[in-house]
Amino acid sequence: MLYIQRKKIIKPVPFLFFIILISCTYTPVSAQVELYQTDHDIKPYYFGITLGGNISRFHIEPHSRTLLYDSVLVAEPLNSGGFALGLSATLNLTKRFEARFNPMLQFTERSIYYKLKYPDPFDGYDVTKKIESVIFTFPFQFKFNSDRIGNFRVYMLGGVKADIDLAANARARRAEDLVKLEKSDYGIELGVGFNFYFPSFIFSPEIKLSNGLRNIHARDESLKFSNVIDRIQSRMIVFSIHLEG
Repeated sequence: MLYIQRKKIIKPVPFLFFIILISCTYTPVSAQVELYQTDHDIKPYYFGITLGGNISRFHIEPHSRTLLYDSVLVAEPLNSGGFALGLSATLNLTKRFEARFNPMLQFTERSIYYKLKYPDPFDGYDVTKKIESVIFTFPFQFKFNSDRIGNFRVYMLGGVKADIDLAANARARRAEDLVKLEKSDYGIELGVGFNFYFPSFIFSPEIKLSNGLRNIHARDESLKFSNVIDRIQSRMIVFSIHLEG
């Protein structure tokens, strides 16, 4: 009986010792955290650079007369990747709110998959049309900041954007195999990001949804890859890294 009781009494001792050790070591470390960029939150404005990647696709609505055309059976958008470079200028409005202007140059490629009723001489029954875009985007956003916890903070953002596609082909003459796009677009953006404070800069990874609202399809009745589609709208998920000072 004493042997059994001895086990019950001694067994929790190592675990208790471990908890005490962790508590003793954690307290000094927490107390020694050095805060960086302590004057950043009271700056009236600040600037930064943006590096990003994106996953983009079209949102397609078929034309009401699609069933009358017999050349294309299916038209579906595909996901594609791209990258972006930009600048940012942020205005400090209150302790919680900031306004940010973040112009970027986005390089992306969006594709549409077609299933044909009659085979194409080169591609057969399955055809993928790739549409390259170089988009100059002008987002204007409002940021809502959380309380700062040491050298870390979370923020949410929402805003509007205006896009200019420098590679738009709405007026292209060589059009027999093209899906034509308009040059301009506009939309809304929602996202979340994180501020990590360092001695000389702020590292801010961010993810946002960017949805175009305008129909950017320049529909052409004479083109088999275009006449089956009524509306095309842009959809994009943007992963960004902001380096701010």
